[in-house]
Amino acid sequence: MKAAIQGNKRPSRWWLALAALALLALAAWWIASRPALPLQAAPAQADTRLVARGANLARLGMCAACHTVDAARPYAGGLPIDTPFGTVYSTNITPDARTGIGGWSEAAFTRSMRQGVSRDGHLLYPAFPYNHYTQLAQDDIRALYAYVMTRPALHAPARENRMTFPFGWRPLLAFWNLLYLDESPWRDDPRQPAQWNRGAYVANTLAHCSACHTPRTLLGGPDLKRRFDGGDAGNWYAPALNATSPSPVPWTREHLATYLRTGLAPGHAIAGGPMQDVVRNLGQADAADVAALSTYIHGDLAQAPARAAPAAGPLPAPAANDSDLERMRLGHAMYAMACASCHDAGRGASSGAALQLQQAVALYDPDPRSLVRIIRDGIAPPEGEPGRQMPGFATMMNDAQVVALAAYLRRYGAQAEAWPELEQTVQKAKQP
Repeated sequence: MKAAIQGNKRPSRWWLALAALALLALAAWWIASRPALPLQAAPAQADTRLVARGANLARLGMCAACHTVDAARPYAGGLPIDTPFGTVYSTNITPDARTGIGGWSEAAFTRSMRQGVSRDGHLLYPAFPYNHYTQLAQDDIRALYAYVMTRPALHAPARENRMTFPFGWRPLLAFWNLLYLDESPWRDDPRQPAQWNRGAYVANTLAHCSACHTPRTLLGGPDLKRRFDGGDAGNWYAPALNATSPSPVPWTREHLATYLRTGLAPGHAIAGGPMQDVVRNLGQADAADVAALSTYIHGDLAQAPARAAPAAGPLPAPAANDSDLERMRLGHAMYAMACASCHDAGRGASSGAALQLQQAVALYDPDPRSLVRIIRDGIAPPEGEPGRQMPGFATMMNDAQVVALAAYLRRYGAQAEAWPELEQTVQKAKQP
């Protein structure tokens, strides 16, 4: 009799679970519900000074980096952005009336920047970093609007996102916004000088530096308790920009400003991976804004403990008593074959040689992804542009050789503990 009663209770539990899910779905839909804003013809003309200001702001925000796939079709969108929840494709933000934002008013543009809501009312994925842009001054939003609305109108229909279930259901983003969207206005710190405050504003709004350099929670939001502790940038590791910085060579404010504009600074590795897009844009931005950004970022980097300068020079052969001698010997052989001819010589102002590897931050990162990417894919300047480069060795080294080289560089270059799961990192780096 007791078993029969318990059996009769089970369906009611399922109904309660379904009812709870239905209520959650209804709540998400209600929270996410936003009205469509009316279509508006693109502005016939704009103040040239406002457009020029918007162009600088777009460079500080690296807008073209995400909204451009083909350099001949700037801002037409279509770039795949991989997230733990699926792939989001950037959208066309040219003033094309059918496939872009040509029908958007300034009010619609502002709502998208501040709240992550499209003109037609659907929620935008936070791969578009509106949780940073929300604190932009309205004058800056107006200038950005003037700039994008004066770009060539390009026909480029949006690509369909490929999201993992259930994240393709956009109303769920309403809960994400409740957790991570802070719409309070930007406020300067009265204790800091004007240049620092300008840099803080640029870094935390337009440049959205913490989007890559801060760890994320399981829900994909920024872990603000670990701000600038290092994070993810695509399939690269974005190093810490605070007291936990792994850089073997301390940054000066001047070197940081040079690096942000050129991708190259004395004693530091050249920019690679996603950082190349940052440098390409900041190199064209107002130098005073980049100097302010450097002042702000350097304030955090300067908190890193003082370190003795690494002893640069050729890396040694493995010690005979090394606990992983076979792998280290293979790694040293790969180093001698692929690295030594450039890196042992050291880098001068006009030399064709490379940074000595004891100074390369990728060897000191707590995550090996960047080093593995550099070994496999190399570093190349944008097509058609001059710049330092490094060849990739994906076609010359098998997985075991890449693992051995990375492990050897970590031990004998950085003199640091071995990375865990290095083999798995090399396997993932092969995935498109």
